[in-house]
Amino acid sequence: MHLNFINHKTMQKPAIPKGTRDFSPEETAKRNYIFDTVRSVFRLYGFKQIETPAMENLSTLTGKYGEEGDKLLFKILNSGGFLSEISDDELLNRNPVRLANKICEKGLRYDLTVPFARFVVMHRNEITFPFKRFQIQPVWRADRPQKGRYREFYQCDADMIGSDSLLNEIELIQIMDEVYRRFGIRVCIKINNRKILSGIAEMIGEAGKITDITVAIDKLDKIGLEKVNEELASRGISETAIAKLQPVILLSGSNREKLNVLKDVLKNSGTGMKGIEEIETILNKTDLLPVASKLELDLTLARGLNYYTGAIFEVKALDVEIGSITGGGRYDNLTGVFGLPDVSGVGISFGADRIFDVLNQLNLYPENSGRQTQVLFVNFGEKEENYLLPVLSGLRKSGIPAEIYPEAAKLKKQFAYADDNHIPFVAIAGENEIGEGKITLKNMATGEQRLISFEEVLIMINER
Repeated sequence: MHLNFINHKTMQKPAIPKGTRDFSPEETAKRNYIFDTVRSVFRLYGFKQIETPAMENLSTLTGKYGEEGDKLLFKILNSGGFLSEISDDELLNRNPVRLANKICEKGLRYDLTVPFARFVVMHRNEITFPFKRFQIQPVWRADRPQKGRYREFYQCDADMIGSDSLLNEIELIQIMDEVYRRFGIRVCIKINNRKILSGIAEMIGEAGKITDITVAIDKLDKIGLEKVNEELASRGISETAIAKLQPVILLSGSNREKLNVLKDVLKNSGTGMKGIEEIETILNKTDLLPVASKLELDLTLARGLNYYTGAIFEVKALDVEIGSITGGGRYDNLTGVFGLPDVSGVGISFGADRIFDVLNQLNLYPENSGRQTQVLFVNFGEKEENYLLPVLSGLRKSGIPAEIYPEAAKLKKQFAYADDNHIPFVAIAGENEIGEGKITLKNMATGEQRLISFEEVLIMINER
């Protein structure tokens, strides 16, 4: 494809929106390695893949992520005369929320969980419960771009819906552990329970402000204790309640030691004790399994999304400074807002873009993760083309990526093409090779050349 730019003076400099990225062929190959690895583990545990549209009705998305999440929804203007029903007064008032509600009916999906809940309700007569699905698609958030945080990014989600068994949470821990074992990334899997957080809110006398408390303490890693306390105060939490909260937020020790303290602190909260019981069950059963990753009870982990009701998870990379690379939790009634009440689910989401950055920083991609063309056939002309095309076809049928230079260009240009594209072998067939029914294969790394048969070509490339 050829692009003709006519007027250089008026030509706009190409750019992409902040918080988005282009990916080169090499980078895309690395991303596919991530997707393929996660996908294979999901399938190992019996999950089936679905896809949902990039845009959803705003009525599907709003009110599901809390006040802060709603602000980060990308809204899509209605088609056609979207201002036709807007009065001059409304325009002059410049109320963005009110205007958006009238001129935008759709939005880009914020995550994959809410669209999944909508999918379950719409297809409830076609699926079997419990339903285990996975989904690997992009999501969009109107966030402030910064290192490790993008406006467009991929999520790799696995959810089980239609079962309240804690075996599901245990399987998700195994999945997280296995995925990061395969990547070679050392991680800490942080775990908490929203019921424990609710019990803490009761204990400090602020039961009605559980959302305000969780949104604030969830930022502890990002903004520090002092700023968290300031935010709690700004949200109307009393000084007495904030003081009572400090020892709980800063609780240290082993998982069991933390639970023992909590049992005493929350002994008068039925909800809090239920959360402790759930955490204990998960820890006890996980102890029976070969989980290599560190599992840590972190009482500051809140996961800002309102729909979580039980266990919550977050994964941190131990060797790279970056935000969470996986998160998730239990939600008991997400489908209820779509007309299907009392269906419990639990899920996790791998942040593919952050994992991409971690693997790059730690240089953990396997050598064959970006396996592209392995051999380039030099083109000397039509006679040589006719000799090489069946050989090229045979290599591809054997699963070896191969290509022929599309025209009889200078040899220097063809070799430069192989170098620029990191192609490890170049195959040459001139009059002598054709006469013997063979090929000269050159190793671009060592410079070694050998006159060999087609079968030997297969062996050499596969041995690399």
